[in-house]
Amino acid sequence: VQLQASGGGLVQAGDSLKLSCAASGSIFAFNLMAWYRQAPGTQRDLVASITSGGSAYSPDSVKGRFTISRDYAGNMFYLQMRSLEPEDTAVYYCYARSSTGSIFWGQGTLVTVSS
Repeated sequence: VQLQASGGGLVQAGDSLKLSCAASGSIFAFNLMAWYRQAPGTQRDLVASITSGGSAYSPDSVKGRFTISRDYAGNMFYLQMRSLEPEDTAVYYCYARSSTGSIFWGQGTLVTVSS
């Protein structure tokens, strides 16, 4: 299975943006889907995750602004980002873990938020 992230771009502070992650196979195979981000010179950090059972998590830094969702029919999952801040500027990666423990990463999509 391959993951393809898309939807990044240049936006202004306060804007919204929705990232998409397309899987080449069925996402029913995944028990966990997530989005991470990595700003220059920093580690890659989790920004949202959702289990196959529907349990969602996001850290305090984005809670209430970022929402993860998935579309099983389309083999897609998404990250809806609202009230974007310059500190949200980073490369965003989609991630999935299968029920057998295999890990998959998308190639990353750049989000730049101008002040």
